[in-house]
Amino acid sequence: MTKNTRYWLQSVGGLLLTGTGLSLCIDAGLNKLSGEPWFWYGTAGLIVFQTGLSLVIDGLRFKGKS
Repeated sequence: MTKNTRYWLQSVGGLLLTGTGLSLCIDAGLNKLSGEPWFWYGTAGLIVFQTGLSLVIDGLRFKGKS
């Protein structure tokens, strides 16, 4: 896999995971306000969000070397 391909895959995948994680966290917050279970759902959302950020940052490392 070339550096440019890896950059694009990690950056796009990271941005998708970041958006998904934010959506999960917002939904967990709405669940909390309505009295539904929210803790594990919100924790999973934070994990997905941070994974997305890590992928984006790692993808930028490959862009700098191209």
